[in-house]
Amino acid sequence: MTTQTASIPEIYQGQFGEFTITKDDRLGVVIYRAGLAIAALCFAVGTGLVLFNDNPNLQLITFLYAGFSLALGISLLTIHIYMVELHRALQVFWAIGSISAIVIAFSNSETLAQTVYNYPLTIFGIGFTFVALTGIYFKEAFCFNRLETKLLTPIVPLLLLGHMTNILPVKAEKVLLAVWAVFFIIFAIRKAIQAIPPDIGDKSVFEYLKGQKTKVKG
Repeated sequence: MTTQTASIPEIYQGQFGEFTITKDDRLGVVIYRAGLAIAALCFAVGTGLVLFNDNPNLQLITFLYAGFSLALGISLLTIHIYMVELHRALQVFWAIGSISAIVIAFSNSETLAQTVYNYPLTIFGIGFTFVALTGIYFKEAFCFNRLETKLLTPIVPLLLLGHMTNILPVKAEKVLLAVWAVFFIIFAIRKAIQAIPPDIGDKSVFEYLKGQKTKVKG
């Protein structure tokens, strides 16, 4: 009796009907959070190398950025967003930023970090990756009212646009970069210990939107 009862999935009441959460749903959330954790760790380590080392290993920073970008892409594949168009847009932004980073990295004798720092206009390309990341921050701030993501949402564009237009002093850039890295780690940690169902969302909404889309096509 106990085993049978435990095997029965919990039924949730959604806006458009009842739904259950499957093992695949939970696995998707775990992968999403793992991607965020790896991205945050790579970003934090890279930031530490830049801020606390007079002669950082710039090649290592390139590899860390690659790990950050790849992990972020995995998170964008598994994140739950009701608006399919917005989800796809974030994925496209990530792809544009990733392709730009690869082109920049292989078309210059300098490392990726040197090129982006010395030629701020390269942010027009690589910055799309951070637009996608900011989209995740905004989604988390809107859905879960997280203080760190509320702060990260404006910090990221402020730092990138400030560097691109050369209006921020170096000290201000360093402070914003450090705050970004710290809050990103806090965000990843809090996501790791959060209950899984809220990250899955209301599956009845996904089914409803899918049905509406099918009707339009029909």
